[in-house]
Amino acid sequence: MSEPSDEQAAMQHYLVCGSEDCQENGQFYCNDCHRPLCEQCRDEHKKGANTKNHEIVLYRHRKYQLPVEICQDHPTRNVDIFCKDCKTPICSKCMKEHRGHEFEDLEDIYADKYALWQGEFSKIQKYFLPTTQGLKSDIEEDAEHIKKIMESIRISMKAEAISLKDLVDEVTSENIEHTHTMEKSLLKMLKSQETTYDDYNIYLGKISDEFQEYLSVTNKKLLFSKILKIQPIPDTTKPVKPLFTAGQFNRNDIAKLLGKVNVPNAKPEKRQIQPMDSEEFTTHLKSTEKQFEQINEKSNIKPTLSLSSSVTKVREYCVPGVSSVLHVSVDKLERLWVSDSNGNLVQIDLQGNLLQKIQTSGEYEGYHTATQDGDFIYTDKKKQVIYRITPDKNITEFIKTGDWRPLGIHSSRINEDILVGMVNCYKKKAKVTRYSKTGKELQNIQTHNNGEELYSNPHYISENINGDICTSDSNKVVVVNKSGHHKFSYTGQGSSLRLFGICTDVLGHILVFDNVSKTVQLLDQQGRLLSVIRLPRQRGIKIPLSVCVDDKNNLYVGYAMKFPLPCTLTVYKYLE
Repeated sequence: MSEPSDEQAAMQHYLVCGSEDCQENGQFYCNDCHRPLCEQCRDEHKKGANTKNHEIVLYRHRKYQLPVEICQDHPTRNVDIFCKDCKTPICSKCMKEHRGHEFEDLEDIYADKYALWQGEFSKIQKYFLPTTQGLKSDIEEDAEHIKKIMESIRISMKAEAISLKDLVDEVTSENIEHTHTMEKSLLKMLKSQETTYDDYNIYLGKISDEFQEYLSVTNKKLLFSKILKIQPIPDTTKPVKPLFTAGQFNRNDIAKLLGKVNVPNAKPEKRQIQPMDSEEFTTHLKSTEKQFEQINEKSNIKPTLSLSSSVTKVREYCVPGVSSVLHVSVDKLERLWVSDSNGNLVQIDLQGNLLQKIQTSGEYEGYHTATQDGDFIYTDKKKQVIYRITPDKNITEFIKTGDWRPLGIHSSRINEDILVGMVNCYKKKAKVTRYSKTGKELQNIQTHNNGEELYSNPHYISENINGDICTSDSNKVVVVNKSGHHKFSYTGQGSSLRLFGICTDVLGHILVFDNVSKTVQLLDQQGRLLSVIRLPRQRGIKIPLSVCVDDKNNLYVGYAMKFPLPCTLTVYKYLE
């Protein structure tokens, strides 16, 4: 395949042939030699005297190589045979001691077991994890629903209590008004009685005058006068005094008047668990396309999306204000943030116009990232601070990292957590720290289970679609799962690496730039090299350093140009 022209700006990516000095597409695989082969090398392999009987298959149908294990009894031999009678692995020299026994190729057993366990792993990734995550989401939704229901009940209770209180106030007001009426009636009666005695006292005064008049006359006149009779004292009645009879009620009576909350006496309904399609999950998904089908159920990406046969340039930017393009971030509005090794951090629009420029202490790190909510975050390793920029260009101090210098940073597209690669120069330690989107420290990832250090220079960091944390650590790619358990470290295919930018895509690929081979190396989620993207040589380009994939599956490659040419950022399509 000839190298494409500058005008086409196409790149090649393929599985590299395992034959010496051959860089063609290794689409076939020799199960005996355990190496990929291009079509020409396959044909030569079939003609070779020692290799003509080798089993050659398509790469995706390859047999996985048996791990090397030295025989304990014969240290010069590898264990590669299985004794079915003794049920133990042995080497070829051990066969003398197992004469008459039935044997089986241990590599065939390993390949079958590998496929079986890979299938079980696929079940976990495709069915069990998504299903339990779905159930967890249902539980979270139920929790929110319960909170809303209980708040509604509390509001109803308060309203009912207010209603009852209003009725109590109304009845009390009526009873008090009745006491005023009763008091008025009794006082009126007593006033009438008082008037009766006032009238009687006037009568007594008159009759007293008559008696005095008779007593002052002569005896003869008194003897013959009519005897006066005094009217009796009028009778009156005492008022019946009102009595207050207290209401007969207690707490239970009030509780009966008010409503109460209870859980219906019903059997809880089991959550619906979608059954697993065993046929779908027992198939070992080896190709990139099949790996994508695992994810496709939860995404809107078309099922046919896969690696294209060539990578084509979409557009190119000249980036002002920087001396190189060491890291690229694409924000919510598709504007680009670009940084160089001199601490220059610039923002440009889709036309390449400079929007703003910030001076930082950043160098050869992926020290900035765009968040899902439209903010922008960058690190300052000398000040040991992480800053946040809001869409209105307001810069605030977001996180202080103490004794640790923050290097690479990434904002999760899954849950908006913030992943930061850090180093402690005094202790000569390195780690990856997870923060919540509000800046709360959640997790520190630093060592293997055996205490061995995971990182030395985590200067670029990204997160895969399954939650794996992928770190470019100078000479290796370190991948841990979301719990922080080490999955693998990729150190290249027999040659040393000098790694810079790292990113992931919608298919779960890990793309990392290696400055030794001047290629973008594309790995799967298990750390296997799937493809090598060879960048075209362009006039004036010194080295490409940074890679970034946006939501539209565009691959951004940042270059450092020879002075005085401007720095460029090229956008490619590599999926179709």
